Amino acid sequence: MKEIYIPKEKASRILYVTLLFIAGALIILLITGTIAGLIRSRGAPPILVFKKNIKAEQTKPEDIRVYSGLERLRIPLSNSSILLLSVSFPYSAKDAAFTEELAAKIGDFKTMLVEYFSSLPEESIIQIDEETAKREILKHFNSNLRLGRIDALYFNDMTVIESLK
Repeated sequence: MKEIYIPKEKASRILYVTLLFIAGALIILLITGTIAGLIRSRGAPPILVFKKNIKAEQTKPEDIRVYSGLERLRIPLSNSSILLLSVSFPYSAKDAAFTEELAAKIGDFKTMLVEYFSSLPEESIIQIDEETAKREILKHFNSNLRLGRIDALYFNDMTVIESLK
């Protein structure tokens, strides 16, 4: 096979022209996109769609299940009382990966619940603000999830058993 020899000056000229062509194409593309963006109205649908947006699909009511795998927890409180708590939340049964992640995180969720309620000061145990507790726990649960989000949290049973001390 015969080797092709290109003089150094000619190679640098070819490289220069190629880079100039690429830069020109990028500039033309940027200018065209800017003009198209300025001309289009705000509510117009996208021109190019690369993949289907799975989250945009509406979940049918029959696809919603209530996750209650956390069962009833007995949480010792700081004033030697015990909190009996059952937690549940809705999730989409169609999302198999998220359902599997929820099943794998049961232990983590139980630990988060125990840590949250055990750390409450004695004054707030008598009158636990459910909405604040739900928001805080929901924030902790969602920070631990990767494949989806929990939108609502329900306390089915929430009873404080006073200590005899």
